[in-house]
Amino acid sequence: MYDTIIHPTDGSACADQALEHAIELATMYDASLHLVYVVREPVTAPSPSLGTIISELEETGQEILDSRRATVEDAGVESVTTHVLDGSIEAELEALIAETGADLVVMGTHGRSGLNRYLVGSVAERVLRTSSVSVLAVGPDESDD
Repeated sequence: MYDTIIHPTDGSACADQALEHAIELATMYDASLHLVYVVREPVTAPSPSLGTIISELEETGQEILDSRRATVEDAGVESVTTHVLDGSIEAELEALIAETGADLVVMGTHGRSGLNRYLVGSVAERVLRTSSVSVLAVGPDESDD
């Protein structure tokens, strides 16, 4: 049913819960799994330190992905690829879907709600609205509240 699964992560507990689902599905369908960390460029005036900040964010993202990759490999998923991307998460995911032929995105919702969701917007909601493939949005574990 699924050949290629994409799992965007920010290293949060909710994203890790979604990773458990992605691992289960990848194992069940013998699918390849792409782990993704997207660095959103800050909305700020250009400065000499901006490049350094982005580089540090990319390094942090790669560390998160390396840790999650080990978890995925330990679970027996044979095909795992990591991607650190820069830009809008919706656009970067859509480009990766096209590049890899992915047929499913598995991501955490981060449990955002109320006024904060209204003002900031939920990444998962934006991906659900814009994705060309199915999206499994995994909510936070109630014990994490």
